[in-house]
Amino acid sequence: MTDNVIKLAAFSDGEQGGNPAGVWIGSTLPEAAAMQQLAAEVGFSETVFAAAIPGGWYVRYFSPESEIGFCGHATIALGAALAQQYGDGVFAITLHMSGAHITVEGQQQGKLTNAALQSPPTRSKAADPALVAEALALFGYSADDLDPRIPPAIAHGGVDHLALALRSREALRAMHYELDQGRNFMQRAGLTTIVLAYAETAQLFHTRNPFASGGVYEDPATGASTAALAGYLRDIEWPHGGAIDIVQGEDMGIRCLLHAQIPPERGASIRLSGSVRPITE
Repeated sequence: MTDNVIKLAAFSDGEQGGNPAGVWIGSTLPEAAAMQQLAAEVGFSETVFAAAIPGGWYVRYFSPESEIGFCGHATIALGAALAQQYGDGVFAITLHMSGAHITVEGQQQGKLTNAALQSPPTRSKAADPALVAEALALFGYSADDLDPRIPPAIAHGGVDHLALALRSREALRAMHYELDQGRNFMQRAGLTTIVLAYAETAQLFHTRNPFASGGVYEDPATGASTAALAGYLRDIEWPHGGAIDIVQGEDMGIRCLLHAQIPPERGASIRLSGSVRPITE
């Protein structure tokens, strides 16, 4: 089945960088166990599976170790794959785990494809102090490393993320943790990822995204957490001016660029966009 997987890098920096995703497109989805096995064989942080349904596509996401409710970079990759197969357009998607209805679009631009998605609705709440303390200990941070302008929060944009804003770029660059310890913590807390963010300006952020819950130490570009973070910034009335840009993956040597448009309505969907490049082996 791996021969049927399209391999693309989402949120690329032109023809470089981007987060690899597997894309499987068919008339009906395989059994869950088969999808899980295939995702493990592909080895990317996520593989997306899409089956045609009336008026759109029914979608499931698998990491190498578990099924995920929503994955932004794999959705962006799916938009590019659909545009390549069916022509430029907007494609309706139904998410398996939540039943949410979203859209993804793709427009081919030479070797690259520009893709954008509309996230599920967003929401946020203050993070429990005990949870924050455990997360700081996991990474070897202290409370003094946090940016007081952006308090720790549980941010949701399809799935839950713990958002921790750091005071300095150096603290972000120094991120490290034990994978097994992180997996236990995130699964126990019901977190899909932890998004660590540094605000260079009000509209330019650098982020890193541990994804231990899915067996991945770090994801180089994470659309779901970016949507959640953008929604949270709106909730706290951060001066985003209607959009933020995210640079992610630099500290992994895989520079990725994400753009989030933030409408003013609280809880409204976030529009995420970026470039997609083919992965040639």
